[in-house]
Amino acid sequence: QLQIVESGGGLVQPGGSLRLSCEAPGFTLDYSNIGWFRQAPGKEQEAVSCISLRGGTTGYVDSVQGRFTISTDNSKNTVYLQMNSLKPEDTAVYYCAVDWNPAPPICTLLPRYDSWGQGTQVTVSS
Repeated sequence: QLQIVESGGGLVQPGGSLRLSCEAPGFTLDYSNIGWFRQAPGKEQEAVSCISLRGGTTGYVDSVQGRFTISTDNSKNTVYLQMNSLKPEDTAVYYCAVDWNPAPPICTLLPRYDSWGQGTQVTVSS
């Protein structure tokens, strides 16, 4: 059964770091686009970052540019979101989403993804 699994969330102080992971056990991500989205309480869902594993492109929302890095470990079939210099406004539930057959293989920050995870909570607070 297809599942998108996020992990790595938690509580961190401002200025700290977290690394989120996204996996789809039993399914290969090699040809897909992966997007990270977040939703804070009372706010609309917001795109954070994306990566095209086949095309090699990445994208970031302006508010995280230079602080967050999306990457992949093909051997582990995992996509990571490294989040540095975290701010209280980064607090949200973070979701991983997969577009299994992107055409063209250019990632998008629009929520045009097929499969979504359940989310992992990230809280930035002192």
